[in-house]
Amino acid sequence: MSPSTDQSRTKSLSLGVIFLTIFIDLVGFSVIFPLFPSMLDYYLELDGQHGLLAWILEQLSQVTDGSERFTPVLFGGVLGSLYAALQFVFAPIWGTLSDRLGRRKILLITTTGTFLSYFVWLFAGNFALLIAARLIGGAMAGNLSVATAAVADVTTKENRSKGMGMVGAAFGLGFVVGPAIGGVCAMFNPLDWNPQLGNFGINPFSTVALVACVLSFVNIIWIRARFAESLPPEKRGQSAQSPNPLKRIFQPQSRAVLRTNIAYLVYIFAFSGMEFTLSFLGVQRFDYTPGDITLMMVFIGFILILVQGGIVRRLAPKIGEKPTALIGLTLVAIGLALLSQAESQGTLYLGLAFMAFGSGLSIPTLTSLISLYAKPEEQGAALGVFRSIGSLGRAIGPITASVIFWWYGSDVVYLIGAGIVALAVVLCLRLPKPIKTEA
Repeated sequence: MSPSTDQSRTKSLSLGVIFLTIFIDLVGFSVIFPLFPSMLDYYLELDGQHGLLAWILEQLSQVTDGSERFTPVLFGGVLGSLYAALQFVFAPIWGTLSDRLGRRKILLITTTGTFLSYFVWLFAGNFALLIAARLIGGAMAGNLSVATAAVADVTTKENRSKGMGMVGAAFGLGFVVGPAIGGVCAMFNPLDWNPQLGNFGINPFSTVALVACVLSFVNIIWIRARFAESLPPEKRGQSAQSPNPLKRIFQPQSRAVLRTNIAYLVYIFAFSGMEFTLSFLGVQRFDYTPGDITLMMVFIGFILILVQGGIVRRLAPKIGEKPTALIGLTLVAIGLALLSQAESQGTLYLGLAFMAFGSGLSIPTLTSLISLYAKPEEQGAALGVFRSIGSLGRAIGPITASVIFWWYGSDVVYLIGAGIVALAVVLCLRLPKPIKTEA
């Protein structure tokens, strides 16, 4: 076997491991989505009226004027935002460390931490332990920046969008499989088999946590066995920039990186808020059941996988990352405008198709642009900031959209979302054409 063939095989194996790492991280983020209402009921009954959860709900009820229907929405938003906020803080830290110490070492540390977070959840017999598990999981999920930087390491600039399309496919698949795992495994309550297990912290959601634990353990073993270090010692830089996410956002390597970061923040803020409120839209306008909502999410996930796993990998190299991102953002804005006026299921699914297709084009290409604009020795740091910006958007977008949805209506919130994405289109128009000449 020639050295070039062996090197190609190593890169292919590494990409497979990266795909699995990202997929499991996204499963961990989304597996809890269908459990919010039942978790709220369980831990409130368990902790009583004087615990941490009771205090949080009291504060939320003041915001919602006592609306019992609105409180669970904000409760879910708070738990989801907590996870995303930790990603925001830690993504640039892990990315910078991986630039200095190598990708493999940081991936092993963070995937082990992810396993630990699920292990804590497995025995989360009180609400405080659940919060601790989500804090650990959010901090370790910042390793998405490391995985994305590893993709940049093993792809050429000409093929960067293809690699980032694979990252996007892992995202889409994780968002589809995560809620499905959560919903199915939640049907198997270990306390129904033996109530005494509750004395050890086992809870109704421990089956979900156990499955997530197993997935994480497989990921650790797979990285150890199959992931070859993608960043050689001679390419490990000493980034002079601070890993502080706020400083890194506004003090990037170049104006092009700054503009891309801002465009992505504007976009993901709007998109994550609209994505989070879709289930409420389905219930409000079409009396959707949980099964109907699941089908809607699977429809979105299928389109994301199709676009990010195939179409964007062919389109971006032909017309360029910036034009592809512009097309994607425009389609998302059109999709949100359609959703704001959707009075039939046909219009609803047409809007969802535009939104998902556009997102599938824009996220991988914006990621590629950051990688192409960034210095070779600071790929991890630059992509870490980019991922942390996405986490910041996902931390504030769902709560903001939920408030507007319930106070002003679904038509208003989706029109506002379309306008915000249109602003991202304008910001993206100002981006320079990336230079793809390899060093």
